Amino acid sequence: MTAPTAAALDTPGTVAGAVSHRGITYAELRGFRPLLMDVHVPSSAAGPVPCVLWIHGGGWEAGDRRFTPANWPGDALFEALVASGLAVATADYRLSSEARFPAAVHDVKAALRFLRSHASVLSIAPDRIGVSGESAGGHLAAMLALTADDLRFEGDVGEPGPSTAVQAAALLYPVTDFFAELRIPAVAPERLPESPEVRFLGATPEQAPGVARTASPMSHAGASAPPTLLISGDQDAVVPLEQSERLHAALVAAGAPDVVLEVVPGADHCFEGVDPVPPLRTVVEFLADRLGA
Repeated sequence: MTAPTAAALDTPGTVAGAVSHRGITYAELRGFRPLLMDVHVPSSAAGPVPCVLWIHGGGWEAGDRRFTPANWPGDALFEALVASGLAVATADYRLSSEARFPAAVHDVKAALRFLRSHASVLSIAPDRIGVSGESAGGHLAAMLALTADDLRFEGDVGEPGPSTAVQAAALLYPVTDFFAELRIPAVAPERLPESPEVRFLGATPEQAPGVARTASPMSHAGASAPPTLLISGDQDAVVPLEQSERLHAALVAAGAPDVVLEVVPGADHCFEGVDPVPPLRTVVEFLADRLGA
């Protein structure tokens, strides 16, 4: 893929305080739509800055790199990241009706490799990249964070080469274990094949336990995990708090040196039912601190 030029990337800012590079094709797959990302770099940056790769949610079957949950105020998260001195890259990936697991993992790893390959053009620091995502995007962010350079998940999407290790991860109410309770959303037993998690995996965990285990971030918890924040509401009716608790416990047991669990009292999925700004501020502060913004 041809490297982007600074002139080609310079477009009017769409996030306050940022120069926004919109609609960058980070990978092209025969027979699929191009995979796009936007990169928002603080306009005040005097040199390369740390970057966060943001992965949207939507049950692996919906969503868009440009939008955060409807109950969050506008571009509050992206603006807060930029204001803290971090660049933020937002990436699309193949949805479950387009390709099943591990395709989406391959895609977000390709997005990370692209950022590293073109870090100098984008004015980001290739050795200070974090990942964050919410819900299904939190699952993909966890997979990226916990399977650095694992050939089972690198795939052949996009440009080869740079490491897919990240230096920090902030996971918002992620799916971490496909064998534990999920309600995304709750469905009657006869409609289970239509559930988002089954469409993503291609089968129920009972039908394909090996696939479900491989797709569960819990299976990849280890001492080499990057600094990780898990944040979830205690009233989440879609991805229960237990999902974050289980990964937190597994990482601590494995000897991961920097793992934080934040529980948001009264918050449902997407922090519905509470003001989402304080938990989002926690996410930004964690990433800015661990990435040295």
